[in-house]
Amino acid sequence: MVNQNLHLMWQEKDNTLQAEFTFTNFTQAFAFMTEVAFVAEAQGHHPDWTNVYNRVSFRLNTHDAGGTVTDQDRNLAQAIDEIAKRY
Repeated sequence: MVNQNLHLMWQEKDNTLQAEFTFTNFTQAFAFMTEVAFVAEAQGHHPDWTNVYNRVSFRLNTHDAGGTVTDQDRNLAQAIDEIAKRY
């Protein structure tokens, strides 16, 4: 499988970690989101995200910590990156 996923590094902006992933098509983007959903549920930490066709955008912060970036966000971002490597 060729990794056609385009992704720039996570950026910390406006008290969030932000990133956008681009995939070949909607099906691939949705499969990626499904995998992320299972990891987020297991971690008990859920992303703010959007999906438009082949793009998935994330904004991570911890609501229980006053809407700031915490280790929970960094851990989820790392897990998201690991999932993205498979696409």
